[in-house]
Amino acid sequence: MSKWDKLLKHIYLLSKDLRFNELRKVLESYGYEMKSPKSGSSHYTFRKEKCNPITIPKHEPIKRIYVEMVKQIVESEEKKNENAE
Repeated sequence: MSKWDKLLKHIYLLSKDLRFNELRKVLESYGYEMKSPKSGSSHYTFRKEKCNPITIPKHEPIKRIYVEMVKQIVESEEKKNENAE
């Protein structure tokens, strides 16, 4: 199993030990761009054209609610890929 597959598995299982950079890697692989926070905030916003933005605080470990949000994005992106084939 590749590192990517393991990372997706952790997301699907809503793992409690995911790190910010792991979620960032997943979001960026689906075309989201990270916007740095202003004024010393720890919340980073990921944006993609025609998609709702997602804001994730850079705290370790990431809370389950943010992992669930990324899981929904992964699932919707995989459905798009299946429909395109």
